[in-house]
Amino acid sequence: MADDVVATVAQAYGFTGPAVDLGALVADGTAHPEAQIRLPLAMMNRHGLVAGATGTGKTKTLQVMAEQLSAAGVPVFLADIKGDLSGMATAGEPSDRVTARAASVGGDAWSPAGMPVEFYALGGKGTGAVVRAKITSFGPVLLSKVLGLNEVQSSSLGLVFHYADSNGLELDDLKDLRAVITYLTSDEGSADLEALGGLSKATAGVILRELIGFEDQGAEAFFGEPELDTADLLRTTPDGSGVVSVMELPGVQEQPRLFSTFLMWLLADLFHELPEVGDVEKPKLVFFFDEAHLLFDDAAKEFLDSVAQTVRLIRSKGVGVFFVTQTPKDVPRDVLAQLGNRVQHALRAYTPEDAKALKATVSTFPKSAYDLEELLTTLGIGEAVVTVLSESGAPTPVAWTRLRPPRSLMAQLDPAQQASMVASSPVARRYAQPVDDASAYERLRAREQALQPPSQPPAKQAAERRTESAPPAPERGTVAGIFASPVFRSFARSAASAAGREITRSLFGTAPRRRRRRGIF
Repeated sequence: MADDVVATVAQAYGFTGPAVDLGALVADGTAHPEAQIRLPLAMMNRHGLVAGATGTGKTKTLQVMAEQLSAAGVPVFLADIKGDLSGMATAGEPSDRVTARAASVGGDAWSPAGMPVEFYALGGKGTGAVVRAKITSFGPVLLSKVLGLNEVQSSSLGLVFHYADSNGLELDDLKDLRAVITYLTSDEGSADLEALGGLSKATAGVILRELIGFEDQGAEAFFGEPELDTADLLRTTPDGSGVVSVMELPGVQEQPRLFSTFLMWLLADLFHELPEVGDVEKPKLVFFFDEAHLLFDDAAKEFLDSVAQTVRLIRSKGVGVFFVTQTPKDVPRDVLAQLGNRVQHALRAYTPEDAKALKATVSTFPKSAYDLEELLTTLGIGEAVVTVLSESGAPTPVAWTRLRPPRSLMAQLDPAQQASMVASSPVARRYAQPVDDASAYERLRAREQALQPPSQPPAKQAAERRTESAPPAPERGTVAGIFASPVFRSFARSAASAAGREITRSLFGTAPRRRRRRGIF
């Protein structure tokens, strides 16, 4: 019986094209190297799920997949929550345990090797190139998720962005957004606030207070310029290897809603910037979204719909997305339905909730001869239940798999070595210094100054008194008066290309980036 299973699985996973070698089939408790479990590169933009309880080997699975993708010339993005993935930058350490595992699963002989890694740090909180986003490109839907706004407040924030877009008020950082809201809730901006419709002064005040509290938590470090150019995540080395972009997140673990939403912004920005490529032999990028449940917790329907739409559409841009979490139940149904490749590590069933999650997990797999409820609770560390999409797009048979060991270091990189790599990186130098160009804050200050009456000499004051009895000139509205002022005309010239033109927003209300230097910024 075991021989029949081995032969069937070996044939089902014997793809002709390039593939990621995950490991070997396990039958009757023994690994069978002749039945290699593989994942076709051409199917990796059909997305996937890597799941399992804490300590079951998910991180090592990501490492194995990222190493082989890089070797195949595919760039990889990894979110490093605990700092464990930094070791990918250097070769692994041989040991009897690693050698024995590699021998048991067969395939190519194990040899230590480091990968070409670029480190990133969200808001500069960590060791890596500083990752920032402009408020304008981040958009109202994602920002509402970060701030924890309700649906009414989120809709109102969208109106604020609409006003800024329509009036050429660039929102580079938090102080720009705060300045726009402050203006709209002031006496000078009351007419504009009323013209927006649907935005009450009270709701605007709530959003403003949330922004101030957000800034008090140090959030200003995450927004501004230079904004990350997501094209940097698509690089390859001169020898054709894909660069592994590792975003260090230990410094923001206490702000899970922030970093999970920032990862979604990266995907949305990639969707904006990349051209349609259709089906490709290998993906342009594989994006591993760790701690995925944090993205979906307490999320509004509009947000969840945008996530599902992004995942569905970004496949045609050549990007594969793998969500990493504990159980499939953590992922909304509309998103889960699009994840064709599954690597499920062991689950625990210590509580009624655990048992319910186990049953839900089993229901997401194709029918098989396994008793998955039992198998998923007895898998060893570094073992998983796997099913992927074959080269024809059909699901492969469910396979109990012993995964191969990573070739790079399975531990945190020495901090001094990581700091040295970042210091020598041209990418890190490009994003190191923040830039504060003229934007909404400066433009609104100029408006305010334009409305201030200039101090006048006595002779001029007397001349004005003589004209008091003259018929009054036709009254102009507040906005018209501002635009007619010399001070405003001075700074308006620099904003002429943006003023009066509304930014086209797409998924999540995100906006296309402003292209400046290097054809991107």
